[in-house]
Amino acid sequence: MKETVLPDSRARQTRGRIFTAAGVYVPIFCANCGVESGSCPEENMSFLFYLCQKCFETHGHITGLMVMPDEVFFQKLKDEQLASYGHYLTQDELKAVVEEDASPLATLLKDAR
Repeated sequence: MKETVLPDSRARQTRGRIFTAAGVYVPIFCANCGVESGSCPEENMSFLFYLCQKCFETHGHITGLMVMPDEVFFQKLKDEQLASYGHYLTQDELKAVVEEDASPLATLLKDAR
């Protein structure tokens, strides 16, 4: 069986880097229509594939890939933070949760990578 190769949703030549206290982020684009769709960390990313909601609705699910709208994923993160900690965590607290790797929130955060 031939392996399907998906395009990377980051630009070949990066322009528009965003410098934050949490690190450097680069813009991402829909792999089908090219609309700019947010950003991702530049560091530790070797590949990123993204379809905007409109293209996903038009072309459907790609076999073998996890499909969850961003809004649903971020709501799950919020719900888990409130349920486990009673408040939204800071960037440093989220980093500590991932490093401990011993909670449902850590699993969600690692699945996002």
